Amino acid sequence: MALRPVQVNIKALDGLAVGRFWAEALGWSVFSPGVTTYVGPGGDLVWPHPVAVCIDVVPVPEPRTATKNRTHLDLATTSAGHQTELVARLKALGATPADVGQRDVPWTVLADPEGNEFCVLEPRDIYRDTGPIAAVVVDCVDPRAMARFWGEAMDWTLHDVTDDHASLRSAKGGGPYLEFLRTPDVKTVPDRIHIDLLPYPGDDRAAEAARLRALGATDLDLGQGDVPWTCLTDPEGHEFCVLALP
Repeated sequence: MALRPVQVNIKALDGLAVGRFWAEALGWSVFSPGVTTYVGPGGDLVWPHPVAVCIDVVPVPEPRTATKNRTHLDLATTSAGHQTELVARLKALGATPADVGQRDVPWTVLADPEGNEFCVLEPRDIYRDTGPIAAVVVDCVDPRAMARFWGEAMDWTLHDVTDDHASLRSAKGGGPYLEFLRTPDVKTVPDRIHIDLLPYPGDDRAAEAARLRALGATDLDLGQGDVPWTCLTDPEGHEFCVLALP
């Protein structure tokens, strides 16, 4: 039994507008089959995508309250020129510079039209085959503990773990990394961004949720009522959902 991350869930006041921004930013397509706006690689809708971790934008009435999200996206570039061009294009799409205390760094920190921070990285060999999203990055207190929990929760492979950083990636290769970055602050409010996990065919969502609770996950009540997914938090309080198979 194991789970796979299939999408990054972003809450937004204007889900369609934020979805369109991310589609343009990543060179992907917008799909709006229902209430949410799904953003994935071009062509026909494929869910779950076999390689990419896609984006699902969910409209909510509450504005953002956190000064900084504890989960964000890092975007990959292939050259210094590509980084410069991508930053300029994103600003033209509505992104704005963001200050998260980064000081003098070789990457550029921006925010999407609703203030969700993300980074446009300088070229790095490790991300040469990830596609447009290099990594989903989660701030945490203890990367080693997060690597243990998420390594057991998912079928992804642990690539690196230190006191300051841990990273996992699909054993199949391709697609982004999931990274945990040590930060001094602790989580205090619900995040606007979280990861959605999906069982494999033949596995049971309820059984997977029970397995995650045994690993240290906690049930989360957001007022979701009777829905076909399970809301949980990891041992440091990061929200995530276990979805039902289609």
